[in-house]
Amino acid sequence: MLWMTALTILCIICFPVNPLVLTGVLEPDFCLASFITGWVVWAIGMVLVMAPIVMFPRRGGVPKGKAFVHTTQLVDTGIYAIVRHPQYLGGILSIFVATLLLYPHWLFAVLGIPGAVILYWSSKEEEERLIERFGNDYRAYMQRVPRINAILGVIRLMNRRSQRSQGTWRTWA
Repeated sequence: MLWMTALTILCIICFPVNPLVLTGVLEPDFCLASFITGWVVWAIGMVLVMAPIVMFPRRGGVPKGKAFVHTTQLVDTGIYAIVRHPQYLGGILSIFVATLLLYPHWLFAVLGIPGAVILYWSSKEEEERLIERFGNDYRAYMQRVPRINAILGVIRLMNRRSQRSQGTWRTWA
């Protein structure tokens, strides 16, 4: 509960439409390239945040009329073939990384680090619940797909596809 309260406060302070900047409490430096990159990172992050809302009802066996959190089947396609927790990665990108890029100020760097760490820890806690729900299928999925490292996830996905087309199977770290 304490971690979630801390995360909520950090998310409010580090939100891209930032109350500290809008009220003039902070006056960060402005760099057009960083500002544009910040909005691009924010948009990518928000797409990742929305992933389960779109993917789970389509591929997760969500009973009709139920919310996406009621998925009954493990989803390991689409973005879930690259990272196991796109929603957490999207949160890190859209809140903490984007805010620092939009408003370059040391305070957002300092606050973004614990915010990202709390989200990462939350994804680890989520894994325990997913192992309970999906068992060995989820454990095998954990071996194939990284938690939130999208670069490693793309490399592993390309390696799996390449090896399937060659009829061999290697494991990348």
